[in-house]
Amino acid sequence: MSVVIRTGVTTHPGVVREVNEDNAIAGRRVFAVADGVGGHAAGEVASAHLVARLRQLDELDGHGLDDVRATLAAAGRSLEEADHGGMTTVSGIALVTVSERPHWVVFNVGDSRVYRFDGAELTQLTVDHSEAQELVEAGLLTADEVRTYPRRHVVTRVLGSAGISDPDLWLFPPHAGERFVICTDGLTNEVADGEIEDVLRSHADAEGAAAALVGRAVAAGARDNVTALVVDYPAVVESTCDTLPRSPR
Repeated sequence: MSVVIRTGVTTHPGVVREVNEDNAIAGRRVFAVADGVGGHAAGEVASAHLVARLRQLDELDGHGLDDVRATLAAAGRSLEEADHGGMTTVSGIALVTVSERPHWVVFNVGDSRVYRFDGAELTQLTVDHSEAQELVEAGLLTADEVRTYPRRHVVTRVLGSAGISDPDLWLFPPHAGERFVICTDGLTNEVADGEIEDVLRSHADAEGAAAALVGRAVAAGARDNVTALVVDYPAVVESTCDTLPRSPR
């Protein structure tokens, strides 16, 4: 069965920064954003290198979970070899084959995010690898306080940095009509989850939704680069597997 996945991606350097270190891929089966670590001269080079690796993965036919894991590991090694280790994060989804059936694999290293919208509720699928999130989990910071926390940009896991680059991975089957938002923290620092959900409800097409999300972040002051990638999966996929996203590993 042919699956038509519709996408829309918008990126903006933001109001404060002159250089856009974000990169994104909206491929056939691989969809991701890479956020060059702010303050590093080669952040945009590192994120572009990572996206190039993901494009190679997207060109493979019938790739699986191990291919995603291997691609991210290889990207991390090559970044270290090029002295760009620790200069980018990544978050995204890939449509893979598991037991001859399609599944989404969600992957994340850093504080970009993947959300899933099923038409009724917006759910954050990834967990931020950040100092702020650790404080939230420890009960020392509320979710609302994160947006104004002065060290909110400090990430605790990056790609291509020895010992802290392993990605979180979740696996689950696709469902008809689901929609994903993959975004850098430049969006979530300015736009609350409720606003993201409102945009998804009011924009039926992926391109319009992505542009509206970034537009809201820019209107709010956009202190960082902002990238939003919206992925619409409209096809019905029969599956005997009915699982929830697994715990990160």
